[in-house]
Parts: sequence; C-alpha cells; structure tokens
Amino acid sequence: MKIGLLGGSFNPAHGGHRAISLFAIRALGLDEVWWLVSPGNPLKPRSGMAPLPARVARARQVARRAPIRATAIETRLGTRYTVDTVRAIARRYRRNRFIWLMGADNLAQLAQWKDWRDIARQLPIAVIARPGYDDDARGSVAMGWLRHFVRSPSQGTDWTNWRPPALVLLRFRPDPRSATLLRQAEPLWHREYEEVRVRDALTRRYVV
Repeated sequence: MKIGLLGGSFNPAHGGHRAISLFAIRALGLDEVWWLVSPGNPLKPRSGMAPLPARVARARQVARRAPIRATAIETRLGTRYTVDTVRAIARRYRRNRFIWLMGADNLAQLAQWKDWRDIARQLPIAVIARPGYDDDARGSVAMGWLRHFVRSPSQGTDWTNWRPPALVLLRFRPDPRSATLLRQAEPLWHREYEEVRVRDALTRRYVV
C-alpha cells in the first residue's frame, strides 16, 4: 500500500487536517493517510496539550468515513523524534511504501528537527501549501538544501519511483482553520472525550 504519514499534535484534529489529507490522497495516488498523533512534540510546550486519548478520539472522529487512520503508534514504538519514528515504521510495515506529508509551516522549521536530513534520505516528502507560511518555507534553511531534490507536482503519483531525497510542493486551496484558533475558541474541548475509551486505528490497542 501507498501511505502518507502526517505527524502532529492534533490538539485538536479538525477539518483542515482532513481536507489536506484527502487532497494528498488524490494528488499522490495514496491508499491511506496515517495521522501520527504525537504523545509529545519536542518543539511544542506541554502546557495546553490535551491528553493523548482525547486527541486520538477527536482525530478518529474527524477522520471517519475517509481512508485516514489516527494512530498513537509512537507510544508502542517507543520513539519521540520523527527520524526514529519513520525508521521504525518502515521496519515494521515493510510491504508498504511511505511518503511524509507536512504543511509549509513545518518546512519553515524543519531544520530544527533532529537529524532532519536523515528524514529526507529515508522517504520522499510532500509539502502542502499553508496560508502565510509559503515565503518562510521557500526561504528556510531546509529548503536551501532540499531545493536540489524538488520534483514536479505533475509527477506526484510516481513518487514510489523516486529515490530520496525527493521533495514535491503541492498547491492547495488555502484553508484558514487551525488548532490554535480552535483552542482559543474552546480551550476545554477535550473534556468531551474524558470518558471515551478509544482504540488505536492502526495497532487496535486502547490508547492510554
């Protein structure tokens, strides 16, 4: 199977995550997108972070009836950084092919990620436009290195034939929704899921 990996805190997941995932499925010919709900993003403060089960439960709700799986598999793999997670996933699911999905905001700060060049050497990367971040992304340290490996969006469905590093920049109708704005409007959103026991869509274990 051809799988897109979209990592993040999903604090909370929302329709914007769903929209870019469905767009990536079409643009890249994916079978599924896996939302890697992070137990704790090393680049984000812990304050204001909802409990992991609530974030996974919300993500599963947002993703329902779509070829999207919300998973907290990093808790099973024992990984914290993306470079270690993608390596472990590739070993665990050897029959699948993976491409990393990220918004332009993440590309702008990619050089802050642990061993970010090794991530790019492990699997192709698809960057999806995000309002207000495209200029920063194109002028970023990471893009200065990755621009030598850019592929045409018209070749997007051929990504399984690319040899990493490989980067494709996908244009997407701007979506103004963001988790930050949702938290500002409803800071206690996660209380709705306090009594919910949720199974991981990938490992089928309860998330704790």
